[in-house]
Amino acid sequence: MLRKLRRLRRLLGPDPDAARQGLAALGVALVASFFAGLTLGSIEGTLEELPGLLVLIPAAIGMRGTIFGALGSRLSTAIHTGTFGLARRADTVVGQNVLASAALSLSTAFALAILAKLVAVAFGLGGTITVPELVVISVLAGVASSAVVLVLTVALAAWSVRAGWDSDNVLAPVITAAGDMVTLPALFLASLVIGLRPLTVPLAVLLAAASLAIPVVALRSSLTLLKRIVVESFPVVLAAGVLDLVAGLTIEKRLSSFTAFPALLVLIPPFLAASGALGGILSSRLSSALHLGVISPTAVPSRPARVNIALTFVLALPLFVLCSVVADAGSAVTGLASPGALRLLGVTMVGGTVATCFVVVVAYYGTIVAVRLGLDPDTYGIPVVTSSVDLVGAFALILGILALGLG
Repeated sequence: MLRKLRRLRRLLGPDPDAARQGLAALGVALVASFFAGLTLGSIEGTLEELPGLLVLIPAAIGMRGTIFGALGSRLSTAIHTGTFGLARRADTVVGQNVLASAALSLSTAFALAILAKLVAVAFGLGGTITVPELVVISVLAGVASSAVVLVLTVALAAWSVRAGWDSDNVLAPVITAAGDMVTLPALFLASLVIGLRPLTVPLAVLLAAASLAIPVVALRSSLTLLKRIVVESFPVVLAAGVLDLVAGLTIEKRLSSFTAFPALLVLIPPFLAASGALGGILSSRLSSALHLGVISPTAVPSRPARVNIALTFVLALPLFVLCSVVADAGSAVTGLASPGALRLLGVTMVGGTVATCFVVVVAYYGTIVAVRLGLDPDTYGIPVVTSSVDLVGAFALILGILALGLG
């Protein structure tokens, strides 16, 4: 028994606090994502009434995690390197990061609306809602949810400094879950606005103009860090959005499987959030370690990198079990149909195993490639991980559904 405990201690590395902090943050994230799942499960009627909305949902949620997860990773690196500090000036490290994240949020929300329609048409999903309707829903929901997640990200970074927590273990999972929790209700409320038909097109034009103007103002700014973040982030964030849209399309095309058992809809946000949070923690820890020179960008992971990878698998098992438990319990409380606790657990574990293996590969090599190309791994690592994990997570979840005979 003592030998097994010592082996577990070595697996967790020299600092088992990382495991405790990671599990605590992931637990908070899971609870938040659970409420997002209940929201998704309860609006199945809206999803059927507004074809194409489900295509947008993973992308809209993913953008909060992508943009603000990267913000959290950059702030975490600033904390580790001693450049983090709160001030009202825009020219500080934190100020320029905040402005860049706000500009990216608005511009990508507009771009996702256009891309959602293009992806739906390209993959043969007919009868979807119009481009102006998608613009209104995407941009209004993006502005509302981004404001909340932005404040939370900066506050959580500052709190991590005061509490002495490692921000690499805390920020990614909580930010991801917060994005889930606020984006889904924001999307639902924004979808009510398009019921005001005469206002939809003028409002869409106004929002489109603002979405295009604000990034241009940011790029013309004299703030060097602001411009660099926007220029470097926009292409990767947009590419991440396309992957998330395909993930949404994948789920939309299997909508009948999910509406037959709304508990599976409840499972989507916590499952994707758990997968993304695991990747976010690993990517953020690797990025900080690379900045500090603790690990080297080698093709074969070094021992410190392997410790972080092993920690990801240690965190994954209880996390995906909890995903299944909360989805089933929440469905029972709210009266939503479920395939049963054991079958739901089977779906989660099959999908979770596939997703975790993918997370480890993408998080490590995505971060390493960014460094070798001379790019900031904080800016590129988390967006690449979260978006690709959303897509693979959607496929993994459907694989679990088919494996358990629920498709």
